[in-house]
Amino acid sequence: MKYYVYFDAYGHARRAVSEKELAENYRNEPDRFLKAMCGLGPDTGEGHISGHVGILSFDNDEELNDYLESLGDEITGFYKADSDSRPYNF
Repeated sequence: MKYYVYFDAYGHARRAVSEKELAENYRNEPDRFLKAMCGLGPDTGEGHISGHVGILSFDNDEELNDYLESLGDEITGFYKADSDSRPYNF
């Protein structure tokens, strides 16, 4: 089953909808879903959109949830300042 996942400008998954929900609520248009997640109207131009919608395929909701829970672990070292990977302000 296909899922449409909205990722914000920082790459965090914020919302996932199934193909059925996309068809029912967003006229089967990922752009409408993206604009709704950004709080924009359907006629708003592309210049104000931050983030993107990814299309992912999983066999069931449990696999989708496992994937979404695994996100974020990749950058733990950066924010916890392991080694020399910490942000600097100059």
